[in-house]
Amino acid sequence: MSELDVLEVAGTWSFWDRPVPASVPRDVDLPSALRDSLCLAIQGVRRCGKSTLLQQLIARYRLDPERCALLNFEDPRLARAQSFDTLDRLVARFRERHGSAGLLYFFLDEIQGVEGWQRWLRAQLDRPSGNVFVITGSNARLLSGELSSVLTGRHLTVELFPFDLDERRRSDPEVTLDQFLAEGGFPEPLAMADGDRLRRQYFHDIVERDVRERIGARSSAAIRQVVQMAYESAGSEMSLRRLAGATGIAVDTAKGYLEACEAAYLLFACPYFAFSERKRASRNRKYYPIDTGLRRVVVTRGGADLGKSLECATYLALRRRFGEVSYWREQGEVDFVVTTNGRIVPVQVTWAEPLDRHHRALEKFYERHPQAEEAIFVTGARFEEALSLIELRASLVPG
Repeated sequence: MSELDVLEVAGTWSFWDRPVPASVPRDVDLPSALRDSLCLAIQGVRRCGKSTLLQQLIARYRLDPERCALLNFEDPRLARAQSFDTLDRLVARFRERHGSAGLLYFFLDEIQGVEGWQRWLRAQLDRPSGNVFVITGSNARLLSGELSSVLTGRHLTVELFPFDLDERRRSDPEVTLDQFLAEGGFPEPLAMADGDRLRRQYFHDIVERDVRERIGARSSAAIRQVVQMAYESAGSEMSLRRLAGATGIAVDTAKGYLEACEAAYLLFACPYFAFSERKRASRNRKYYPIDTGLRRVVVTRGGADLGKSLECATYLALRRRFGEVSYWREQGEVDFVVTTNGRIVPVQVTWAEPLDRHHRALEKFYERHPQAEEAIFVTGARFEEALSLIELRASLVPG
């Protein structure tokens, strides 16, 4: 591919001669400024809105669109140009276009497939020359793991999820909690009459392109089975031996598939709550889907499951706010445990009013962890109120 072609492709993704389209603002904790010595990495599941967020950064940081080059590396015209040479040519041609003075901004979308991009980017950041880089990717293992080793001290990472309820209501103020739980937060299907068809396509694409191809599996059938079982049993402890037996694969293979699916943001592992790492590692994990709408179209059993969907949505809300979320189970179960600022906040989830079993489990939990904060109950009637209370309570500094 010639230098001119690279710049032409970038021109179709950039906003040098057209306005940036309006879009729903996203709730993401971004740095106060972009710097040429520090890369901003945005990672999240495929089709959650990373490309749109890149566009929003232009206004967020009050940048001149003509000095911003956007390039999506999943553009088919770049299929045979997935190497750092393409990055070199893009930077050289765009810098030539603007001269040596001033900052230029490069928004490199879905960069994980470009061969050698990590070391190329490290070289750019080690010798800052007025070029600012923002990258996105759909694989946490490629971005987090390799960035941490290759770009130590040279990057900031933020995660992007599908819409939460607040973001949904920015585009549709009338949406109800029931609708949100059924439809989830992937942006594009929400605007379609047959959004489920696109959700199913998303699931197929993520399994095939971000999981199977990454780990070199011969078939995606077993991977789909693993995800389907994890989605169906969301909120319950998952035995690797049981999972392997049900899908006809080895235990280590099942474990590898789950880890690859987590790296692709298809699902999240929720570990057991304990201060002992040995005890945490010895217990089974629970798994939750990236999106309640995606879970609905993937699971086999029919019928509404509002309680399970509410638990999944609560996990996702806590995961966005606090990073790590745990569960606790001993003679009863506490659905979630959040720890931050030295505080331990137990959370119980139920669609209707709390039952005796919820209270009994909390009594056992407090016997083990008497220093924990008062529990918070998330119900269908007070979903948003309870989440705000959790955030407030967890943010308080002890003493």
